[in-house]
Amino acid sequence: MSAIDCTNKTVREINQCIRRNMSEGSDEIRITCPAAQHNIGVGLVQPVHLSIDGSVGYYCGGMIDGPMVHIHGSAGWGVGEGMMNGTVIVDGHAGNGAAASIRGGTVVIKGDAAARCGIAMKGGKVIVGGSVGYMSGFMMQKGTMVVCGDAGEGIGDSLYEGVIFVAGDIEDLGHDAVIEDPTDADKSQIDDQLTQFGIDHPGNFKKIVAGRKLWNFDKREWDVWKAAL
Repeated sequence: MSAIDCTNKTVREINQCIRRNMSEGSDEIRITCPAAQHNIGVGLVQPVHLSIDGSVGYYCGGMIDGPMVHIHGSAGWGVGEGMMNGTVIVDGHAGNGAAASIRGGTVVIKGDAAARCGIAMKGGKVIVGGSVGYMSGFMMQKGTMVVCGDAGEGIGDSLYEGVIFVAGDIEDLGHDAVIEDPTDADKSQIDDQLTQFGIDHPGNFKKIVAGRKLWNFDKREWDVWKAAL
């Protein structure tokens, strides 16, 4: 395992060091003293295991395709945003917009995630060991979100084919979001995912899916559209 000390380095220098180590054949890199700098480990498209000792700023692990990024701390806004494939694990909490617009891979937040977690997802999985803030799952086109705690207002607003599971209290469902019972296959999949990432199982989950009223415009349902817009 190679190591990078971020002390007195700019984020450009940190990311250049990561790429240099990868080009020299290192597939495990330990990053120390990140000091909550933004954009660490963005845009990596080769397999590598980044272990970050400390908290990071905005967009850590964004736009990756294949790496494993393990943050031994908390993360600011947009952790894992735009990820194509790979795994991002946050041992602490995450700021707004975690896992926004991901197309694949898995983002795991063992603490709480703030507002707009998983918005505009087009695939992949998000697992939150704690609670999520308002408007999480907004306009999820595909993918799965598992929330072991509570969900803030507007959860699942304007869902398409995304699916959200919430174990705790739901403050308020978003427009066109409805609750149904999880299937046995859903329960088994959740069990496997929580076990894989060492997250305590909170018990029963509620399944949130699209009510499909917003999928096609119907002037007879103008009030529904007006409320959503």
